[in-house]
Amino acid sequence: MRIKFYGGTPILFDGGDGLKEKSSTYLNIKVYPRSRKQDIAQIDTDTYKLRVFAAPSKGGANKEVIKIIAAHFGLPVSFVQIVRGHTSRDKVVAIQKKIQEKK
Repeated sequence: MRIKFYGGTPILFDGGDGLKEKSSTYLNIKVYPRSRKQDIAQIDTDTYKLRVFAAPSKGGANKEVIKIIAAHFGLPVSFVQIVRGHTSRDKVVAIQKKIQEKK
C-alpha cells in the first residue's frame, strides 16, 4: 500500500486485482449545481466546467460529479475520487489508472 499526499490530504492506493499500483491524474473541476442541463466542458488541459442537475445538499451534486467524470473518461466510478472541495464549487478530482505489473 502506498500513501500519496495532495495538498495535505492523504490518498491511499493499494495494488488489488494482481496489479502493482494505481497512479492518479488530478483535475480541477468548477461545478455548477442545479443547472437546467447537464454537461461537461474542458477549459484547460486539467480544468473542466461541469453542470449538474442535483442540488449541493447531502452530497447529491458530488455523487453526480463522480458519475459524470467516470462516464466522460470511460472509467468505473470507483476510479474517481474527490480529493478537495467537498463543500465547494471548486473541486480537485483524482482519476486513478491501473498500471499493469511487468513480468
